Amino acid sequence: MQTLPSHFDGNRFRNLSPRRNSYGGLLRWLLSRRPGPWQKWTAAQPGPPPPKSSQLLRITFVNHATFLLQVDGINILTDPIWSERASPVSWAGPRRHRPPGICLEDLPPIDLILLSHDHYDHLDIPTLQRLAREHHPTIYAGLKNARLLSKHGIGNVVELDWWQEAAARSDMWVTAVPAQHFSGRYPFQNNKTLWCGFVVQTNDSTVYFAGDTGAGSHIGQIAPRFPEIDLAILPIGAFRPEWFMGEVHMSPREAVEAHLTLRAKVSVAGHFGTFRLADDGQDEPVQVLREVLSQTELGHSEFWVLGFGEGRELSAPAASLNDPDRLPYKITSRLY
Repeated sequence: MQTLPSHFDGNRFRNLSPRRNSYGGLLRWLLSRRPGPWQKWTAAQPGPPPPKSSQLLRITFVNHATFLLQVDGINILTDPIWSERASPVSWAGPRRHRPPGICLEDLPPIDLILLSHDHYDHLDIPTLQRLAREHHPTIYAGLKNARLLSKHGIGNVVELDWWQEAAARSDMWVTAVPAQHFSGRYPFQNNKTLWCGFVVQTNDSTVYFAGDTGAGSHIGQIAPRFPEIDLAILPIGAFRPEWFMGEVHMSPREAVEAHLTLRAKVSVAGHFGTFRLADDGQDEPVQVLREVLSQTELGHSEFWVLGFGEGRELSAPAASLNDPDRLPYKITSRLY
């Protein structure tokens, strides 16, 4: 008889730390919302097409939790979304407040896709269908996500449990790691599929993509297992009100704390400025991050906020390499 993992009861998955807020907390939040300001639309030109490949570790911020990672000639996308809405329908649901930083047709050949969980702002079927059709990538996802993808004609999916490793090629390994979040695309269907982060390792580099996660004990578990993280992608947005969102979304302060716990050489902020999902204002996550970093000693490490469409090699200086008029936030070598 197969032994079930401790975070699965045979029907639903669960976090390492149980969530306190449920539908009652959701109702309380909806009845007391105090949302911060967002611009209806931020017009911006897309960034330049990324290189076709890179031997060095390179990261490009597209939008939300979508990043292009390039290393050792392999191109990886995280939680890709190019759709107008994070929603099952085109006429309702969270709508983007700015265009993607990179045009979909300007992507280099995509070899791998990392899917952290099945929420619409992270698992976007129209985008994945096009990527599958045009690029034929291998998709890595948590347990029980392949069925949804297969239903929409998306194959070549590798399902992983927490701490399970797969060889993407002879010198590249993908490990699913715990996250503090939840799953579900429909009401009352929560937690039927596994949510996770990922660690991608090569002979020379280690990258941690946190996906969508609150702070929690999983960060302290990941750190000793991967003691030399070169790049960590950490979420900073959709964090207010913290009494409710804190169980599933990191605040900027918690992201900095995670950066320090992980001892990452460089961390990059994500999950902000594209979709209005909570009560923090459009610019508030970056503003709070700026305040926290100004009071925090990072030692020899760095915490970056990339402009939408900005790409940077880890060996490059931390100042922006692209047109500053296109970037929504000023990039400085000390702060980011």
